[in-house]
Amino acid sequence: MNDLAIQLTEDGSRHLYEQIYEYIRDEIKEGKLLAGEKLPSTRSLAEYLQVARSTVELAYGQLLSEGYIEASAYRGYYVCRVEELYQMMSELSREKGDGADKPDLQQKQQKAFDYDFSPNAIDMSAFPFGTWRKITKEILSGDRKELFALGEPRGDKDFRLTICRYLHSSRGVNASPEQIIVGAGNDYLLLLLQYILGRDICVAFENPSYRRAYRIFSSFASGVVTVPVDENGISVKQLALSGANVAYCMPSHQYPTGVVMPIGRRMELLKWAAGASDRYLIEDDYDSEFRYRGKPVPSLQASDTAGKVIYIGTFSKSIAPAIRVSFMVLPPALLKRYEKECGFFSSTVSRIDQTILNEFIRSGAFERHLNKMRKLYKEKHDILLEELKPLLKKYRLSGEYAGLHVLLTSREHVEEEALLRRAEEKRVRLYGLHEASLGPALEQEATLLIGYAGLGKEEIREGIGRLREVL
Repeated sequence: MNDLAIQLTEDGSRHLYEQIYEYIRDEIKEGKLLAGEKLPSTRSLAEYLQVARSTVELAYGQLLSEGYIEASAYRGYYVCRVEELYQMMSELSREKGDGADKPDLQQKQQKAFDYDFSPNAIDMSAFPFGTWRKITKEILSGDRKELFALGEPRGDKDFRLTICRYLHSSRGVNASPEQIIVGAGNDYLLLLLQYILGRDICVAFENPSYRRAYRIFSSFASGVVTVPVDENGISVKQLALSGANVAYCMPSHQYPTGVVMPIGRRMELLKWAAGASDRYLIEDDYDSEFRYRGKPVPSLQASDTAGKVIYIGTFSKSIAPAIRVSFMVLPPALLKRYEKECGFFSSTVSRIDQTILNEFIRSGAFERHLNKMRKLYKEKHDILLEELKPLLKKYRLSGEYAGLHVLLTSREHVEEEALLRRAEEKRVRLYGLHEASLGPALEQEATLLIGYAGLGKEEIREGIGRLREVL
């Protein structure tokens, strides 16, 4: 079971334990937490929400007394079976009835580097190959002929249901399985939008941003514009002046600046989208699983009450790039367009891969893997920050609270390319912020992107040690 995406408010109107109690109670009533499902431990949930453990214990105690959950000695808390609640869930269901490779940096000439601080890399050394192999063997050992037949265009329903429940518990996304489209990587899903949104759209991009998505929309949209990013994310004032009716943004961790959009800016953005019937927001939530400080940040879609957010996520960062499985959550108003314009397209992800990944998530292996990777990346993250401390008199650090890279901005007047060349002389590969600029190069301070996920702990120490000599 993933930690619950509870949005707590501290305005004094309700006790924190009441908010936790009401959230879990409503999730059970609506069938979003199923009978027999294990809840997070009081310690785990308290740490995740950054509240006192006694606060979570009070909420669980109230749920126990009302019969919503039950406690099992040495095992934890589980959702009780209440038949009427699941009938309610079925009725609601009938009524509703992969940037995968995020940083698209310029290709450099092939050179020999001892240390590559790529913001695109992930650590595959901790991947549970044994578990993946076991699941694959079990699935393929039987005569499951249906796995070799053509599946549903949107993706297998069981898999979409699993994604739906995972997104709700981890990111607060509100959707039914019918709203989810599975595809082989983010590129495919973004190309689908030319049929769903049409070609007669003007798309606004944060600048700097993910160049690959910018190029894809430039290939079919009638207009593509850029909007500057400030300390709170995309400028809504500039967006309103841009003439765009679609905005591509990354609220939970903007690439490459690392900005986490605060609630005030999110509300401004949603208000802009709700201002016209043809306006939509595309939320790219590419590495939301990795956050190292503060309370969990729900998705923008979780706050959308007008059906204006198209949510896109991927398993490439959290599992492996080769998985090539991404997903898109369409708002209800766009479902009919999808069914009419491209609902006949065959799924681009094999049913075997969908079934393996589905079991990987449902069995709890995915959650265990994520927890392991969060711990590993947090250790690398802390080592990197410690090694960078001697440089902070000359450089400003930012973007260090989430994702898999940090930014180092020079306090002095120096060219970014000069810093990159100095690093190359020490056989260390770095990446510049200018490489993510859209259109003409932005006038900005020299800023370096330093990724750490793909390097070992000692490699980080040794690589930054070399950088200290030249930076």
